[in-house]
Amino acid sequence: MKISSAEFARSGARAEDLIDDGTPEVAFAGRSNVGKSSLLNKLLGAKLARTSSTPGRTQTVNYFRINRKFWFVDLPGYGYARAARSDRERWAKVVTSYLERDPSHRMLVQLVDAKVGATPLDTQAAEYFAALGCRRILVATKADKLKRGDRAAALAGIRAALAPGDETVLLPVSAVSGEGMRELWKSITDFLAGQVPPEP
Repeated sequence: MKISSAEFARSGARAEDLIDDGTPEVAFAGRSNVGKSSLLNKLLGAKLARTSSTPGRTQTVNYFRINRKFWFVDLPGYGYARAARSDRERWAKVVTSYLERDPSHRMLVQLVDAKVGATPLDTQAAEYFAALGCRRILVATKADKLKRGDRAAALAGIRAALAPGDETVLLPVSAVSGEGMRELWKSITDFLAGQVPPEP
């Protein structure tokens, strides 16, 4: 897909800050420090999402308007233990408010660290997303850090832990090398092709 425009639109720290205009949304979720912001920037070819080596930097639901036709939504990373309990509860509340809305115009991209594998937090999140009926694809980030000989076993381990079903795509990607970006864009484009644009 050609990106003609990509703009940061809004950060939502409360349920009332969230956007719900019927426009298709591609939401990105994953454990803290899994590489969400780096992946978003690589997909868009621009440094719109803030990156950091410090986990827990994304603390709000961040909306990016893409080609003036759909949203990329960057969700706070789950499982950042060093954040204050009040902050974790606030993040969880706004993410829950976002995810429990009508999922028909949303696709969720769940990111898992390819080298670390699926953690119990990833498994819990996957079960929650499945219970909500979220349309989902799985992305194994930082694939460039895996030796070629270890890749098949690592991906099989992620799929076994998260049990997403045969219909759910699992893609190895790297924001460093660009591996998997074409395939991820294809999944996103296929999703968007099936969406009905909202009434003007």
